[in-house]
Amino acid sequence: MQKRKCFAAILLCCLFTLNFSFVDHTEAYINGYSNLAIREMNRVGIPASITLAQGIQESSWGGGTLAREANNHFGIKCKSEWTGNTYYIEDDDYDQNGNLTKSCFRAYESIDQSYIDHSDFLINSARYARLFEIPITDYKAWAHGLKACGYATDPDYAIKLIRNIEKYQLYQYDIAPQIVEE
Repeated sequence: MQKRKCFAAILLCCLFTLNFSFVDHTEAYINGYSNLAIREMNRVGIPASITLAQGIQESSWGGGTLAREANNHFGIKCKSEWTGNTYYIEDDDYDQNGNLTKSCFRAYESIDQSYIDHSDFLINSARYARLFEIPITDYKAWAHGLKACGYATDPDYAIKLIRNIEKYQLYQYDIAPQIVEE
């Protein structure tokens, strides 16, 4: 009986620690990059909630390999026009024999550069032009539009973005576009 109580106490402690760590990580990402997302929203017209949700989704809260090693928080691949730094990692590209190959991703000197390039990537591509006709406060239409335009291969991409926007109330950054001075 004593062993069960001890095990239960250890399990509860571990669960509390994991939950506390996740909350800290979540708040740290949102607090760390919300001003940057707002600044980019003011500059080019992409809802801050969408930018934050994409950063969360694509970088695993900044903890993914691509985010840690290449400061790429949006999973943007090199494409032919990219002349900057690169980073190769297995993703969803296959060779002619059906073998998974390493994909070329954009690499940045800073996370700020990643956020700026994400905005420039969307605004300068004809593929995403129709998104800029959507009101800045309609994050659901933006999420579905990104998926429809081919930003991601995940069939649930829009749903995941919307889920995070609503769960973490990221939509508040779309209606309060004033950057908080630090």
